[in-house]
Amino acid sequence: MSRTVKLIKATKALSQSVGSLSFDLPTAYIYNPLEYAWEIHRQYLELAGDGKKKVVFLGMNPGPYGMAQTGVPFGEIPAVRDWMGLKGEVKKPIPEHPKRPVDGLECSKSEVSGRRLWGLFSEKFPSAHDFFNDHFVANYCPLVFMEESGKNRTPDKLPVSETKSLEMICDQHLREIVRILDPEWLIGVGAFAEKRATIALSGLGIKIGKVLHPSPASPAANRGWAEAATRQLIEQRIWT
Repeated sequence: MSRTVKLIKATKALSQSVGSLSFDLPTAYIYNPLEYAWEIHRQYLELAGDGKKKVVFLGMNPGPYGMAQTGVPFGEIPAVRDWMGLKGEVKKPIPEHPKRPVDGLECSKSEVSGRRLWGLFSEKFPSAHDFFNDHFVANYCPLVFMEESGKNRTPDKLPVSETKSLEMICDQHLREIVRILDPEWLIGVGAFAEKRATIALSGLGIKIGKVLHPSPASPAANRGWAEAATRQLIEQRIWT
């Protein structure tokens, strides 16, 4: 069985497992892009998941204008559509928040974190195939959480009573990704991802590092994320 087929099988199992969980208010809406945007996510795994990797980058969970729209981690639409060359139908999550519609590749809004992340990668690797020869990008948790107001609710804001089962599933899937892709490095995009990777991958002999999260909520990222992240990757001897 190829690495890609193993990833697809593992991702379907992840989607089913997290789909069985329940969350209480103030979480009012939950989107699972692995379900309604599966067509593009499967294409992403076919593009990115072949072969042994040097580095796996790990984010927290989907952003409302990134993976929530495209099914691709940090899925800024021009990067997904033009650089990766992915296309396909994105269905509607049920229920859909009226203030957070899913328009797929037709979404006109930009995911700043994804624009920065994939912008750096596409600048260094004009060909997506060249990037994915050695790199893979994943999210720790595949779900989007929203409050009744439409406010985004990240996994680190959920109560422990809800995160215990979620983390058990996501930790297991992360270990599966590492077993399949056999990377030398796991790089947390931000402190949350680094922390979860350190816990989930303990004893597996993989090097764990971190880069600054590209979120516009981070003043440091707003002062030049690409330069800061490149410097961190060079200092950790991941890039030259």
